[in-house]
Amino acid sequence: MAIPARSDRPGMYFVTSATHNRRRLFQVEANASLLLETLQHYRREGYYKLYDFVVMPDHVHLLLTPQAITLERAVGLIKGGFSHRLALKFPVWQRGFTDRRIRDREEFEAKRLYIRENPVVERLVERAEDYRFSSAYRPSEGNAYPSG
Repeated sequence: MAIPARSDRPGMYFVTSATHNRRRLFQVEANASLLLETLQHYRREGYYKLYDFVVMPDHVHLLLTPQAITLERAVGLIKGGFSHRLALKFPVWQRGFTDRRIRDREEFEAKRLYIRENPVVERLVERAEDYRFSSAYRPSEGNAYPSG
């Protein structure tokens, strides 16, 4: 049985994509930072609106709306752009991704909370605002990036 095609209708989506064999690739800060740079690059280019995101050690969650491209193309840009920049000799991502179309404000808020709290639930930080690889990150004197 063939997998049904995703809709080309515009909309907001909750997307999850995992690394190949769930390798903890984003546990390395340089890799997680590179993925954030890639996300922001394609956002600035206007390929999608990015509402929330979290880069976990072995997967990423995104809340986004593609702009004049399909969801598949938007995710392909992110995954392919990151893989190209990283330039590893082995596969980076699992094939495909999961997505859920956001139907209303209640669902948007639920997915946004899920994204923001994911590092807390996984015990990576005590507060969502302390996780540097998330849209919830709020630098303070104790956890700011070094300048320079």
